[in-house]
Amino acid sequence: MIRKLASGQYRLCSRKKDPDTGKRRNLGTFDTKEAAQKHEREVQYFKRH
Repeated sequence: MIRKLASGQYRLCSRKKDPDTGKRRNLGTFDTKEAAQKHEREVQYFKRH
């Protein structure tokens, strides 16, 4: 899940909430939406290989 921050950056967050904190895990912060989408694809590939 990609969220836009007030600073104008984009943050990749996990889809499920962390049971310990009740928040979504931060999977990286990026300057562009394209960079965040690229990393999200890398994460999805890593989860299945």
